[in-house]
Amino acid sequence: MSLVPNTPRRPFEVRGWHVLAGVSAFFAVIIAVDASFMVIAIRTFPGQVSVTPYEDGLLYNRRIAQLEAQERLGWRASAGAEPGQVALEFRDRDGRALQGLAITGRLQRPATDAGRVELRFVEDRPGRYVAPAGRLDGAWDLTAEARGPQGGAFVAERRLTWP
Repeated sequence: MSLVPNTPRRPFEVRGWHVLAGVSAFFAVIIAVDASFMVIAIRTFPGQVSVTPYEDGLLYNRRIAQLEAQERLGWRASAGAEPGQVALEFRDRDGRALQGLAITGRLQRPATDAGRVELRFVEDRPGRYVAPAGRLDGAWDLTAEARGPQGGAFVAERRLTWP
């Protein structure tokens, strides 16, 4: 019968290859997570904001000119969300009610074009115009375009909230 001598085990020692494996594993995880985030980001937003950036720039310049003309006109508008309708009030530079305006508008959700509502405003008292909007709830962006009987155009944009 032969007895194998019981040799004591040496305690665990960190060697160079252990450090190399740990650092390599750490950076492999970081690179994998970063690569995953990049792929997800590129798939959800390819970076193209507009297919016609030059034309958008021209429209922006026209919008600035329209706002300057609107400022010279001196009209002021206020908008309100009322149950089942949208109400607008128009005043001139001196605070007098503006009458006889032809106003069109639209409501749309802030984040999507789905559910757009076209509005036709009628004057219910001097300077106050209302349009039926149906049953709405939540936040909506209003764009109203008003034209005066003697000329002059005014575009108002407001965010309205129904309970």
